[in-house]
Amino acid sequence: MSSNGKEDGLRIGVFVCDCGLNIAGTVDTADVTEFAQTLDDVVCAVRNKYTCADPGQNEIKHAIKEHRLNRVVVASCTPLQHEPTFRACVAEAGLNPYLMEMANLREHCSWVHPNDWTGATAKAKDLVASAVARARFLQPQEELTVPVTQRALVIGGGIAGMEAALELGAQGHQVTLVEREASIGGIMAQLDKTYPTMDCSI
Repeated sequence: MSSNGKEDGLRIGVFVCDCGLNIAGTVDTADVTEFAQTLDDVVCAVRNKYTCADPGQNEIKHAIKEHRLNRVVVASCTPLQHEPTFRACVAEAGLNPYLMEMANLREHCSWVHPNDWTGATAKAKDLVASAVARARFLQPQEELTVPVTQRALVIGGGIAGMEAALELGAQGHQVTLVEREASIGGIMAQLDKTYPTMDCSI
């Protein structure tokens, strides 16, 4: 862990994950962490074996308080898998969850460059630098709760429209079915029998 003593303005913490050997087997994560310490506005950089695990998350929380971080960059695996994890983590430390940015070192780097230690490490540094640059522009966001009216409008009274209206009604929704013709049934209402059973179409 390292601090450069910044007192005001942006205070970014970078957390580089080994992900066991998923990342560290291809990327020099120690070198990436040292590189992160040199970036503008970065006041601490931490390398962790598994950042998503409780000890790794606790280290993020500790660093937020110790270094008064107002932005966090996690360089680990896919945001699809762990963005909610890290958003919740920084929120528990008192930081707005939308002041966290991720760099995907696993899917975007180590997994696609398994035989290029030097190149993968250089690319990881670029990904971290990009995430830090983006973090500088993050703004706190608040999630809104919007009431939902439990009603549905189905346009078209053909077979598909009637089935949709019936299914929605069975789920407890109030349904309004709109049909431009004088009767419902669509094309099926114009047929006598249907193939292959030759049953009545209505």
